[in-house]
Amino acid sequence: MSDFNPVLITLPDSLTPALALKILPYGLTIHKILVQNDGRTHDIVIGPESPQGHVTQKYTNSIVGRYANRIPVGKHALERNGFSSEFVALPNESPHVSLHGGPVGFDALPWTHLCGDTTPELFSSSEMTRIHALPESSYAIFRLKSPSGDQGFPGTLSVEALIALVGPEKTRPLSEYSLGSIVLVYRAKLEDSNVVTPINLTQHWGFNLDASLRLETEPLSIKGHSLTIKADRVAELSSNALATGRFLSVLDLPAHDHTSKAVAENMPPGGYDDYYLFEEAANRSAPTRFSLSSFSDSSDYLRDLLRASDDEERGVRADPCVILSSERSGLKLEFDTNQRGVMFYTNAMANPADGARKKIHGGSGTSGNGDAYGPASAAFLEFHNPISSFLFDENKDGEDTLLTPDEMYHHYVRCDVKFKSS
Repeated sequence: MSDFNPVLITLPDSLTPALALKILPYGLTIHKILVQNDGRTHDIVIGPESPQGHVTQKYTNSIVGRYANRIPVGKHALERNGFSSEFVALPNESPHVSLHGGPVGFDALPWTHLCGDTTPELFSSSEMTRIHALPESSYAIFRLKSPSGDQGFPGTLSVEALIALVGPEKTRPLSEYSLGSIVLVYRAKLEDSNVVTPINLTQHWGFNLDASLRLETEPLSIKGHSLTIKADRVAELSSNALATGRFLSVLDLPAHDHTSKAVAENMPPGGYDDYYLFEEAANRSAPTRFSLSSFSDSSDYLRDLLRASDDEERGVRADPCVILSSERSGLKLEFDTNQRGVMFYTNAMANPADGARKKIHGGSGTSGNGDAYGPASAAFLEFHNPISSFLFDENKDGEDTLLTPDEMYHHYVRCDVKFKSS
């Protein structure tokens, strides 16, 4: 099926580009992130060998939506800036919990690859001019239409996603240098005029920077990776992982103070599956939604996102909010986003008896062969706004993860890929 034929996104500067992506229209899934350095090819995301394997190995590098993470099952009254609706969250993780958008979320749907004469609807003329200035092989735009009532969500929602690679501006003889940047931009708007709907998208991608170096005698693990999350609070969760609306200081919880420390240091016995709220200094000024009345042909929210990380004219020079690195492979990922936080998950619920592991990661590639990924095999870094924000009165008409018909949802994540030679 065409939904499982990878769309190759690559930088065309050489026969062996330093960075390439393989994207599946099914679930807008990043099937592979290929990195070339020191004569080696790394695939730095876990997952099945076969593209069709993503049907059963759910939430492995796919988008999730309409709503990331967990919502209590049942009926919820919604209100934002005078618009009101009703939302019925459907069970899938348990009778009491709706996970990642419901039983058939955005991860399990075919997205349309917009190519040829098909024009995106949610990017301005100025933004499209900027996108088209990139090499044709280095980007793709996808679309999904979610009808009103889909998984209980009110309102027909139109969603478009840009996935692009940006090459480094210069090649410098430094000990650490850029291999390029991965840019994800999600846009969404309602097609109905009188509703409000929850939306909180994310890419559920799982990284292991050493997986392609694995020896048969050692486990596949990210416990030795170094992680920095510039967050001062972590979400308090109930016994079934639903948000309580409260946040706890990481100063009181050493396990959750990720400041250039190994993932294994103070790691809870059950691993990590926690939402971190970025400290104020790490928040970006880019909006997470904007008024449709202010969005014109000249609007451009992509200017700095589609510039090389070492471009001297790049306007945004804030420090990354999340850094994941490995001394062994020499690879480092630096993340920037306009979302207020990140979910960090160490694949704690993975079972090596289920699914398949890529051959490049030392697996057989065969599902059910007993050599799939286990706990602590990946660092999932899911950037989105706070969990279930619309349930809590203190967020009303603010960062409540609700969208009205007069607004455009705007979400970006940028990942700068770097390599440090030994």
